[in-house]
Amino acid sequence: MQELNQITEGIIGAAIEVHRTIGPGLLESAYEECLCRELSLRQIGFRRQVPLPIRYKDVLLDCGYRLDLLVMEQVVVELKFIEKIEPLHEAQLLSYLKLSRYKIGLLINFNVPLLKDGIIRRIL
Repeated sequence: MQELNQITEGIIGAAIEVHRTIGPGLLESAYEECLCRELSLRQIGFRRQVPLPIRYKDVLLDCGYRLDLLVMEQVVVELKFIEKIEPLHEAQLLSYLKLSRYKIGLLINFNVPLLKDGIIRRIL
C-alpha cells in the first residue's frame, strides 16, 4: 500500500503543477496532454486512453470504454472538467476499478479554484 500511496502522491503533485501553471478554464483534453507531459518530466510511467473491455458471461466485449490514464500499471486516473463532481462520476471511477481489477483510482476535476478540492481518491 505504501507504493500505491507514493504513486498517487506523485500523480496529485503533477496535477497540482499543471493546474498552477495553466489554471482552470481549458478543455479536458488540454489537461490530459499537460498532465501526461508533467508525468513524463517526473519519470512516472503511464498509458493513455487504455481500452477497458467488459467481461460478460466469459466474453470480453469492447463497449468503447477507456481509462483516461493508467499510471505505473496500478492507478486508474479519470480526468474531468466539470462544474462539480457528482455521485455519478464517483460511480464511474468505481466501475472502472471493478472492470479493470485495479485497486486504486483518482478522479481529478480541473474546474476548481484549488485543485485539492477537485481530487477524489478511491480504493476497492
